[in-house]
Amino acid sequence: MKNITLGSTGITAPQNGFGALPIQRDDMDTSVRILRKAYEGGITYFDTARAYSDSEEKLGNAFSGGIREKIYIATKTHAKTPKDFWKDLETSLKLLKTDYIDLYQFHMVPQCFKPGDSTGLYECMLQAKEKGMIRHIGATAHKVMVAMECVESGLYETMQFPFSYLSSQKEIELVNLCKEKNVGFIAMKGLAGGLINRSDAAMAYMTQYDNVMPIWGIQRESELDEWLSYMDKTPELTGEIKEFIEKEQAELAGDFCRGCGYCMPCPAGIQINNCARMSLMLRRAPSENWLTDAWQTEMKKIEGCLNCRACTTKCPYELNTPELLKKNYEDYKKVLAGEVSVR
Repeated sequence: MKNITLGSTGITAPQNGFGALPIQRDDMDTSVRILRKAYEGGITYFDTARAYSDSEEKLGNAFSGGIREKIYIATKTHAKTPKDFWKDLETSLKLLKTDYIDLYQFHMVPQCFKPGDSTGLYECMLQAKEKGMIRHIGATAHKVMVAMECVESGLYETMQFPFSYLSSQKEIELVNLCKEKNVGFIAMKGLAGGLINRSDAAMAYMTQYDNVMPIWGIQRESELDEWLSYMDKTPELTGEIKEFIEKEQAELAGDFCRGCGYCMPCPAGIQINNCARMSLMLRRAPSENWLTDAWQTEMKKIEGCLNCRACTTKCPYELNTPELLKKNYEDYKKVLAGEVSVR
């Protein structure tokens, strides 16, 4: 497993980061056990956010004391005002049981926050850095043009963005721009929100890029074991894996929902980020998980779509989401009726 240095930050860690969003669904003891096992297995980069319920608290309990200085912790704020910025930062520091954060990021930025833009947010970042509360400034985004503006601005040391072997050419250009500008690139959704079901292929793809730090969302110990197995024997981009990826790219070319959730919440209560890609999930994951009474109820909500198109205006991929919902619902009903077979 090679090490990755995130741009000008000096943060250097194995190319195998831990995404701590899913552990909010675990109890405290399980989370602490998984986090410590990850560290013992060689993972040193951990990603969380103020918005991830008790994820920060779990990292704090796992890594307080002597371990803290041996790892990197990145967290995020959704704040839109200076008051909320400082509230979030102080809460994060308290829960993480630390007096500094290695990388503090604006979470899912709607714009490139800059000095003098009237929000006062970037100025808060600078003050926090001067006070030693944070060490580096970053941003996470889902809209590629916003991400590129942040990278071009020279104001951000890192950019966190969805990236996998299903990414578009524009997203690859973003990765290359980060390398050119010496901005660290952190890849979230490396499994494309569950659409990618071969971790070795996902990992091998990432190894092509010596400026990319993937963070894998981990909830179960079995998932962690899979990623830890790559620390000693990292998958290579063999001919077989290249052929598999090319097949996947051809199958998933065109308009499909990546499950980012940027379109949420839906005024009609539809779980768009899953319902708009249900056809794919039925075929790429155990279908029984998606054919339960609960999911049938969720899919039926599509009948109540208001056609307000609020989702289309917020979609970073400019998808016709209402149409995608209808197509997925029609397919779903055929699967339930036995007219279409899935695994």
